[in-house]
Parts: sequence; C-alpha cells; structure tokens
Amino acid sequence: MFRPLELFIGLRYTRAKRRNQFISFISTVSIVCIAISVTALITVMSVMNGFDNELRTRILGAISHATVSGLPGESVQNWPRAVQITDANKHVLGAAPYVEMQAFLQARRPSGALVRGIEPSEEPKVSDIGTHMVEGRLTDLTPSSWNIVLGRELAMTLGASVGDKITMAVPELRATPMGSVPRVRGFKVVGIFELGMQEFDANLALINMSDAERLNSMTGPTGIRLRLDDMFNAGLVAHQLADQLGQVYRVDTWMDSHANFFSAISMEKKVMFIILSLIILVAVINLISMLMMLVTDKQADIAILRTLGSTPRSIMGMFMVQGVLVGVVGIGFGVGLGSLLSWKLPVIVKWIESVTGVTFLSPDVYYISELPSKLLASDVGWVALITFLFSLLATLYPAWRASRTQPAQALRYE
Repeated sequence: MFRPLELFIGLRYTRAKRRNQFISFISTVSIVCIAISVTALITVMSVMNGFDNELRTRILGAISHATVSGLPGESVQNWPRAVQITDANKHVLGAAPYVEMQAFLQARRPSGALVRGIEPSEEPKVSDIGTHMVEGRLTDLTPSSWNIVLGRELAMTLGASVGDKITMAVPELRATPMGSVPRVRGFKVVGIFELGMQEFDANLALINMSDAERLNSMTGPTGIRLRLDDMFNAGLVAHQLADQLGQVYRVDTWMDSHANFFSAISMEKKVMFIILSLIILVAVINLISMLMMLVTDKQADIAILRTLGSTPRSIMGMFMVQGVLVGVVGIGFGVGLGSLLSWKLPVIVKWIESVTGVTFLSPDVYYISELPSKLLASDVGWVALITFLFSLLATLYPAWRASRTQPAQALRYE
C-alpha cells in the first residue's frame, strides 16, 4: 500500500455506499452549503472591489493624484521651472497648471461654485474631464474668450445650457466711487460635462487659465496638478518633489484630501468580509453534524481497527480526511462558481434587467448605472484559505470523539 493508512481508509469511507443514506445526504448538503457560502463571499467582495475602483477612477479623474501649490494665498513662483522638475520625475505621467477660486454664478437661478482655470491643451494629461463632455469641447476655452464649461448638475441648478450667458462674481474686490465691490464678469456657456460624481457635477466650472488669472488679479497659477503612473506612489512622489522644489512650494496628494472617504470604503469591505465569513461558519456546522453521525455509524469499524492496532491518532486522521475532503470539494465548487459569477456579473445583471424590465441602478438615482465587479486573486485566496481552516477545525471534535471509542463497549452489541 503506497498511501498512508489514514488517507486510504478515509477515502474508502468516502467512496463506499453507506448503509445510512441520510449521512450521505447530509454530506452532500454540507458540500452545497460551503460552495454557496464561498460563492456569495467571492461575489460580494468582487462587487465591493468594483465600486471601490469605480469611485477611485471617477474621483481621481477630476482631482489629480498630486498637487504642487505655492504659499497660502499666493501663486506658484516660477511655475515653468516647477513643471519642468515634476515632469522629470519618473513616476509623473503629466503636469498641468491651474487657477482655482470660489465664485458666485448667476443665470436663471444663482449658485455658488468652484471655478477652475485650466489650459485646455494640458488638461487631458492630468484629468478625464475631456472624455466626459456631454456637450461642447474643452478646446473652446480659448484665452480672452470668456467661455465657461459647467458640470451637468450645476448647469441644471443655474438653469443654463450651451450658448447661454451667465454672470460670475468673485471675492476679488475692486475700488469704485460706490466703494469696494466684487469683481463681476459675464461668461458664455460652451460646454457641459458629467463625471458621475455629485461633488464635481454640481460644484465645478472650468474656464481658461489666463481668464482666471485676470479675473482674480493673479500673475501665475495657484497650483500644478500631477498624474502619476501609480496613484499609491503619491506619498513617495510628494516627498521627492518637496525635497527638489524647496520650501516655497507645498505638495499635497489625493490621500490628504480624500483619505477618510477611501478609508471608510476599505473598512466597510473588511467588515463585510468578517460578516460573510460567519455564513461559511454556519455552513461548516453542517459538516460537524455529518461527521458526528458518521462516527456513530462507524463505531464497530472503529473498534475493529483499534483491536488491530490502530492508534487514537490514526483514527482521528481517518475522520479528518472525511471532513477535509468535503470542505475541499465545497471550496472547489464555490471558487469556480464565484469566480465565474463575478466575471460575468455585469452581463448577468443586464440580462435580468432586460427580462424583468427592472433597473437595479437607475441613472436618475445613482451615478453608477452599471453594477461593477472586479475579481481579485488575493480575495479568492483568502476566502479559500479561511474556508479550509474552518473545515479543518470542524473535523477536530468529531475525530477526537472517534479516537476515544472503546472497542469493548462498541462491540458489545455487535
């Protein structure tokens, strides 16, 4: 015999037709429960990964990965040199200057907004706004044209559309015979964008950077926006650029401005993993019940093996093989089904919507109209490992009870 005794007998018990078919039924139920639990956990984790990735993409598509700015209230000194230094960093894919200010907009209705002055030719290097234009183009923001591009929600709030005129007032005061009054300027709406994030669609407006400088009485940009090859390198790049640029510059990252938001998403994912792991624990309880009934059914066999010289440790190993095999089969089916479901989930949801006529994520209510899913090998590995450990622990008590069987008592009524 080329296999260990415990493994040989454990597998033989698994393959053999048992006299008590109910035990076989419970064993099948245990496999199904474990498979369903693993499938559910992998699918939920993939959906949460999809939402996390979608939110990161949309938010970082508008705010940039890192920002170089001057002292508070001042423009960036010698900004062409700063752009040259940032472009030289191997992790920086693009750099673009900008002017940012708070303003009051008036069309049919009034609204406050964050107005950002950009260079249309440089903006695609650091943001994705140009690819989310509903109407118009960013290239229409030419110098001295006094054109403006609005977020879709902001345009609806103002009651403005492409071609309309709006009035902008900035907190830059100028002296007049009537006293100090805010600087006011008229703009023409030439475009509307929709990023799918309330924070930007309802509060952001874009104009040409030279127009923003003139309107705000500035001689340079308020900062330089950067796009990196890996957004998680933002902290490292910030330290490198801070050392190279000097003390008159400040380098901030997306982690500084949205750290709490992404930390909350990460914490929610961990909590969901823990909660759904309890479903696996419940499924494993069926495995314990199956093994306990199997031990009771095999009392005579255990007694015979003990009289032939099998040790309690050997008896434990035989029944642990049973439990681990059920767990491994359940994990295998669950990983396969969960991975397939996570991979095809967007297609499945669309098919269900077309058949039932029910829209799960309505574009009128949610900014993400499709159910995102992102399958990660690390999540699959953790789910499989946790389930295997639960299955292994579930076999310990029934196997220990089997090893404590006394041959004389078990064979008394045989």
